[in-house]
Amino acid sequence: MMNGCAQMCKCFLILFNILFALVGFGLVALGMWLRFGAETRGFFNIDLSTPEFKIGVMVLVVTGVLMLLVAIIGDCGACNNSKAALGVFSGLLTVLIIIEIAAGVMAFMWSDRVSGELVNFYATIYAQFLNTRSPAQAVTLELFNNAFDCCGVGGSIEMFVRDTCPKASFLEQFTYSSCPIVIKDVFNSNAPLVLGGFLGTAGIMTLALVCSCVLQRHVSVSHASPPAYVLLTSPPSAARMI
Repeated sequence: MMNGCAQMCKCFLILFNILFALVGFGLVALGMWLRFGAETRGFFNIDLSTPEFKIGVMVLVVTGVLMLLVAIIGDCGACNNSKAALGVFSGLLTVLIIIEIAAGVMAFMWSDRVSGELVNFYATIYAQFLNTRSPAQAVTLELFNNAFDCCGVGGSIEMFVRDTCPKASFLEQFTYSSCPIVIKDVFNSNAPLVLGGFLGTAGIMTLALVCSCVLQRHVSVSHASPPAYVLLTSPPSAARMI
């Protein structure tokens, strides 16, 4: 029988891995959609498949695949009380935590370069959307615009991607800022907040790692404990008959 702590850890791991799998699947789907779902050559036969675009798509796909793999192994370990699966899950999650912390530190130390790469990626998606009007680019632009509370390249005078901008009243639409400017400002002026976001995500993953270790220890103890034996005795009625 599991104690209360082990049961809570098991439930948390199952929910965590379900959310982890959904996010990972979304990243893989978005990356593949961006890569193969639209033409990447613009007007006048200009190649819009820039290095920043390729790197961004690769990061999306690789991150999503890793998250899916970790989530599947973690759910198998938590649902089946498998010590081996939980051990593999803990190892992979430790690697992801290290990568998450390293990415946060790099984003903090080289905020100018990171913001520049992100702006170039956004500009490529923006140009592709103007060329193809693909739903993949529309979804990506909408994610960026809502995350940074901005509107395209033109800001308040944006005309081409207005449908992907955050929903607001007519007057509030005149206060929109240009996304490239906002992205640079967020990474340059609010670098500690960006680092805090990475560290917060790493903290949640660390909590899942602790729960995995607790559940793994419980499985080890339960497997090591000797089986319970039942002492069979003759019923009192049979003894009186003898």
